[in-house]
Amino acid sequence: MRKSLLALAVCAFGIGTTEFIILGLLPDLARDFHLSIPKAGTLVTAYALSVTFGSPLVALIVSRWERKRALVLLMGMFLVGNALCALAPNYPLMLGARILTALSHGAFFGIGSVVAANSVPKDQQARAIALMFTGLTLANVLGVPAGTALGQHFGWRAAFVALLPIALVAGALLLRYVPAQPSEPIALRSEFKAVVRPAVQLVLATSTLSSVSMFCVLTYVAPMLETVTRLSPHAVTWVLVGFGVSITVGNLLGARMSDWRQIPTLLIGYGLLLVVFLMMPFALGQVWPAVLAVCVFGLVNFAAGAPLQARIVEQAKGAPNLASTLNQGAFNLGNALGASLGGIVLAAGYGYNLLGFASAAVTCVTLLVILAVAWVERRDLRRELAREVELSSPFT
Repeated sequence: MRKSLLALAVCAFGIGTTEFIILGLLPDLARDFHLSIPKAGTLVTAYALSVTFGSPLVALIVSRWERKRALVLLMGMFLVGNALCALAPNYPLMLGARILTALSHGAFFGIGSVVAANSVPKDQQARAIALMFTGLTLANVLGVPAGTALGQHFGWRAAFVALLPIALVAGALLLRYVPAQPSEPIALRSEFKAVVRPAVQLVLATSTLSSVSMFCVLTYVAPMLETVTRLSPHAVTWVLVGFGVSITVGNLLGARMSDWRQIPTLLIGYGLLLVVFLMMPFALGQVWPAVLAVCVFGLVNFAAGAPLQARIVEQAKGAPNLASTLNQGAFNLGNALGASLGGIVLAAGYGYNLLGFASAAVTCVTLLVILAVAWVERRDLRRELAREVELSSPFT
């Protein structure tokens, strides 16, 4: 079981690295392809939108396949996508290569979450999924900084070349250690009915909102620390490494709490996150309070969000592959919306200090949605108990 989860984590590490590595390489890409920075930035937007809207289609296509086979195919797409990125002679081909890589991203995490959950007893499912996602969080600690440095020293293409052996190793580990898991032969209509249930839609809404509140701040954290806290770019890099460590710890901590109780974990986590966002504008004026605020923000955010992927697998029993992939799309949609919200705040002239308040407002809405999740869950449970009582009655 542990080797299987390790294989999934290595895959997650590679996928997480390729998603975020382009942020540090945009100036070099723009220069090579003779683009403006905003035009080069469409590579980031296109990736997020492809995960959001394209990955569910890929998940549907491979939903009838044995899951291990589907995961190996998706890692093959990841390998080809990064090879095409490294070789792309112009912007349109680079854009197409990024879209291909993104299509493997959401579907892999969706199906991989189901495989991880099915590998362990029910009371350990959240921890198993979190162990897989540890690879994604470690990508922010190790993969992205190392890849960015490699690209800056040897050219941006070298960063994508370096991802190829990671993809090969990940694929080999999948073949060696992940057990075969048959797909569930479910009709498309049944899958659609499973994902449109209110309980599933509310979880997807929570995932989107949590990502909006996170990326409203995270997208602009580097200029925020440089402008308001007066940290040097070198110091900001170390703060971001600390942030990566904190989200890794938060991911594992939240998963352990989620296996205890999911709804209380969500309410406590986002309640604490609301407090962090409200205090953040006041902490930015001093170095150590600002660093602490950023790290605590990462820890609490990922601890609060860890139960969501396990919950979507649990709630959408009729279509776990599709629902889990949709949840990845919800997170990526939130990434784009959060960056846009932060941009609107800054464009309106309110400054970096108010980004925390904007995220706090979104977190308030998130808490209301979680309460709605709890209400729907209790309602469905009461209905199920009533049906059981009715069926067991000697008068029916």
